[in-house]
Amino acid sequence: MTLQPRPVPPRTAWALQQAGCDALLARLFAARGVADPQELDDALANLPPPDQMLGAREAAQLLADALQQGLTVGIVADYDCDGATACAVAVRGLRLLGAALGWDRVRHLVPDRVRDGYGLTPALAERVRALGANILVTVDNGIASLDGVAHARALGLQVLVTDHHLPLVQDGQPRLPADCVIVNPNQPGCPFPSKALAGVGVMFYVLLALRAELRRRGVFGPHDQPRLDGLLPLVALGTVADVVRLDAHNRRLVAQGLKRIRAGAMPPGLAALLAASGRRAARASTFDLGFAVAPRLNAAGRLHNMALGIECLITDDAAQAEALARQLDALNRERRSVEAAMREQALAQLAERALADAAAGAPAVTLFDPSFHEGVVGIVAARLKDRLHRPVFVFAPARLDDGTPCLKGSGRSIAGFHLRDALDAIAKRHPGLLLRFGGHAMAAGCTVGPDAWPAFDAALQAVAAEWLDEATLQRRLPTDGALEPERLHPDTAELLDAQVWGQGFAAPVFSDEVEVLGQRLVGERHLALRLRVQGQPLEGIWFGHTEALPARVQLAYRLEADDWQGQRRLRLIVEGAQT
Repeated sequence: MTLQPRPVPPRTAWALQQAGCDALLARLFAARGVADPQELDDALANLPPPDQMLGAREAAQLLADALQQGLTVGIVADYDCDGATACAVAVRGLRLLGAALGWDRVRHLVPDRVRDGYGLTPALAERVRALGANILVTVDNGIASLDGVAHARALGLQVLVTDHHLPLVQDGQPRLPADCVIVNPNQPGCPFPSKALAGVGVMFYVLLALRAELRRRGVFGPHDQPRLDGLLPLVALGTVADVVRLDAHNRRLVAQGLKRIRAGAMPPGLAALLAASGRRAARASTFDLGFAVAPRLNAAGRLHNMALGIECLITDDAAQAEALARQLDALNRERRSVEAAMREQALAQLAERALADAAAGAPAVTLFDPSFHEGVVGIVAARLKDRLHRPVFVFAPARLDDGTPCLKGSGRSIAGFHLRDALDAIAKRHPGLLLRFGGHAMAAGCTVGPDAWPAFDAALQAVAAEWLDEATLQRRLPTDGALEPERLHPDTAELLDAQVWGQGFAAPVFSDEVEVLGQRLVGERHLALRLRVQGQPLEGIWFGHTEALPARVQLAYRLEADDWQGQRRLRLIVEGAQT
């Protein structure tokens, strides 16, 4: 591993500091591309208006008609954390805005990952119609559901697609669902300035547009309209969990959500999930949302049914929220057990294929085992990608909508290898190999025939061999350099935790040459360290690392403030070492 210091534009850092930014934060923000102090102003007034999003005005008119005419809205969610929060935001927001009209006719339906597959299918459209719905709304899905939307329209349903994924491409042109309203910043012709919105962010904007439409119709005045900012904690959770790029717009949404969480102004289910994960709401951070709360919600979609997670986020009953959070916590423990077993099997396969030593030169890795669980393949792919620094696809047995056996794969990638584009190249070179595919640069999924894994493996290897070079396959860890000795303090960790970090705006990782005073294994899987950094003795831990370190070594680390025997202390969380 090579530790690679991020360049810091000195004039930009100076300008941010002159605008009132803490000196350390100014350096960190400048290194992440913040050039204007205005980008650090997280006021809601700085959000672009909803009418800048293509389709938002039409969506608002459709929903306003539904509320005023007493129609029933059926929401089709996705089964990950973004989909769950988007569904909860839709249900809560529509109920809130409809209350002034005496309207409460919103229903929701949650697909089952194994039985229903991804997106709006014709079968799901039938089930929405059976709910008595007049209008079908997708959240965090639908842009690729051409058949599902067409079937819903044939059933007489009006359809609103809210999504953030990329459209299907055929013959070089995007294909969109027909005869429906679409709100998606990534659809052709949408001028909305942020293309990085998560599905929950798109739904939040639809609600803002709906409230504006109801104002135009005289339902609300400017001073008696319902407040929608209470939905921001859920918007923050879904945005962080979906690992979308935290551009200035998304950082504002997350910052506003975190402020409300820290003040205790959040749905009972979110408060219960924080408590179940042992996190303090008053000091909640993006790390807590992404690595404590989100996995507990995602566990429901992976092993059970996301309906459990959505009910936790929708309920206003604190006792029910606590009970549901306990169930989700238990599912997450089960998920970890399944994942660990699959990971061991996967690593055994790698060893058998002589790939354990950084894939033995293979530019990509694909794995399949009949015992793999479809709900956990994405997590296992992510773990192996981190370990091997290669694009990884993991497949599990599954079935198509009509019951036909197939394999469903989930992939994770490294910087410099766009996974969805790679799948698109495979589809063009090998027509018929991919039954379905979609995703983003760093995460994507596909479906192949029950015996097509070897063919997919060969096709992916060929694309990876063309697109990846030795430099890209070299593991590099960007760092923020050394800290001044006076900054090695719990206050610095708390200052950093209060900021918004995430995909595309990475949390600070510092690096320094340290003296290793002592080291021992804890839990047989983690290396506990006694270190001397900048002349100060500090405790450190390297999770998932068991190899001993030399007496002096260049380490990359994050800062963590914790309480030890009643005293605040600083601990270093090691992320890597210069090799």
